[in-house]
Amino acid sequence: MNTNNSPIAGLTRAAIVAAALLLAACNSATDDSDHATPTAHSEEGDHAHTGQGEGEGGEHAHNGHDEHEASPDRVELSAEQRAELDIGIGQARAASNGATIVAPATVEFDADRVARVGPRLQAKVVDIAVDLGQPVDKGDTLAVLDSVALGKEKAAYLTASARYRTRRAAYARDRKLAADQIVSDSDLAETRAAYEQARAERRAERAELRLYGLDDTAIDAIDDSADTPLSRMRLIAPRAGVIARRDLVAGQTLDANETPIHIVDNSRMWLMIDAAEQDLPRLQTGQTVEFRVRPLPDTHFNGHIDWVSPRLDAEARTVQVRAIVENPQGLLRAGMFATARIDASSDGGKSSDTNKIRVVVPADAIQQIDTREGVFVPAEEQGAFLFMPVATGEQTMNDVEIASGLAVGDRLVVSGAFDLKAALTAKGRSAAHSH
Repeated sequence: MNTNNSPIAGLTRAAIVAAALLLAACNSATDDSDHATPTAHSEEGDHAHTGQGEGEGGEHAHNGHDEHEASPDRVELSAEQRAELDIGIGQARAASNGATIVAPATVEFDADRVARVGPRLQAKVVDIAVDLGQPVDKGDTLAVLDSVALGKEKAAYLTASARYRTRRAAYARDRKLAADQIVSDSDLAETRAAYEQARAERRAERAELRLYGLDDTAIDAIDDSADTPLSRMRLIAPRAGVIARRDLVAGQTLDANETPIHIVDNSRMWLMIDAAEQDLPRLQTGQTVEFRVRPLPDTHFNGHIDWVSPRLDAEARTVQVRAIVENPQGLLRAGMFATARIDASSDGGKSSDTNKIRVVVPADAIQQIDTREGVFVPAEEQGAFLFMPVATGEQTMNDVEIASGLAVGDRLVVSGAFDLKAALTAKGRSAAHSH
């Protein structure tokens, strides 16, 4: 386990530096006090025996040495302190505009273009008409099934239909006879009631067959399918697409809740993006998405966001975002992993600022002293560092944007900046103590 980067180790190093600098400052103050009490005679004597040029030169040299010491934003470390603190120097980096959000994603089928097909009642598979990957059109036969329950329902429908035709014919005859006053009005009313009852029963049987998945064409064909067992039924494709699943074999019994055949229209897909929590305020529907998938690294795909989840994943701290992607050539497959780049600019990436290069530094390089934010930069002298105030912009988990104060390539302290802050703070306390 590396303890050099732990918070406790950092605070310990900072305390060592602060104590060392405070002790050095106290010793310096003591030395100054020992040499600051000469007698007036000795001062005059020294002045008398010192040439004018020599006195000016000495004073100038002393002042030049104090220029660095007097700077409140300068800190100097000894070779031993530098070895202990392990100060790291790096450069300010260039980064693309923060209008681009990068996040992992997965390609999925458009759920609105997926059909899971199965019988609405228990049935046995007689024949299978399609295979995996086969394109189908709406209305195509997928499989032929045999259902005892359906056979009974068809038989009940045939009985109701025969009764209906008989009652309809009787009612039509009695209406004609009633017009000739051969049948009484009461007999006609009785015949009419029987006809309407038969018609209602037939309608009820047709409705029952529709619940089993038969359309009107299939129901009308029952009367003309004398050579076909009543228990036979066809599994019909409800939409056009490609067979993506075919989980059935001849002779297999299917329950009413099974959907062994899946049809997908993969001409349009979904890209499900896991965006980071901090990017949520910049996400909205309509934003464009550009992405690549691992099997096709040189191919770029595009889409647009049509949904941002209102729910945040409590563990991963991500929010799910859905993008619609056209897939006319069928290159995208469900389950592909992708890296998505979302254009989060307010104008959809049309602004010239979208390609602006930003200056960023590690977040640990930014230190706050009093009310100022800044970074430490190396001075010309070895072991010397200057605190340089900067204006910061957007911040991520690892980097901070520098709005002003640094340019790309400028050198700065990227590790150990907190220790330098502690040393600079200790220097300020020792200066106050000496006065």
